[in-house]
Amino acid sequence: MTVQILRPADLLPAAPTAYRRVEIANALRRMCGDSERYWLALTADEFVEPMGTAWSPAEHVRHLTKSLQPVTSAMRMPKVALRLLFGTSNAMSRGYRDIVALYHEALRRGGRAGRYAPEPRGDIADPAGYRRTVLAEHRAIVDALATEVGNWSHEHIDTLRLPHPLLGKLTVREMALWSLYHNLHHVLVVARRRGDYFTDETPLNS
Repeated sequence: MTVQILRPADLLPAAPTAYRRVEIANALRRMCGDSERYWLALTADEFVEPMGTAWSPAEHVRHLTKSLQPVTSAMRMPKVALRLLFGTSNAMSRGYRDIVALYHEALRRGGRAGRYAPEPRGDIADPAGYRRTVLAEHRAIVDALATEVGNWSHEHIDTLRLPHPLLGKLTVREMALWSLYHNLHHVLVVARRRGDYFTDETPLNS
């Protein structure tokens, strides 16, 4: 089965330009819905089957969910705790394209999922039911993150920081922008491996 993807803009039609909190929150939810349509266009068996030695589409989604859980949990912590744990930033938060470029460079240097890789699963007796569960869990964590992004103040989202395993400490706004791109990145990795999308702009080492 071939699912055509023409360009990243098809999956992210309204990437934030001003990077306001509401724009990022809305883009997170849009990206989740757009990527879910891609996952649902695959057959259930295609969704759960490994792609050679690489992850299955299901494992990509589970990795996305796993990577968002600590971000969302951290954003629910008291602000004073985050300040004590990770410090503050005096610089202006970088934009979406800057974060994408930083992430691509980290991947080209050999960055991997590490502890955020999905745990191996055995044979899946009900691929369709499993896909529903995997997508529902991902949808729930994206919605929770989007809600947190929308609730944070302009001051705190640009001064408080969170640790990223490959990129170092990012402001909370930068982490939200990375989370947005991270979803697109994994859709494009699967699409490239399947031959649905042809580009060399997205590193494949995940």
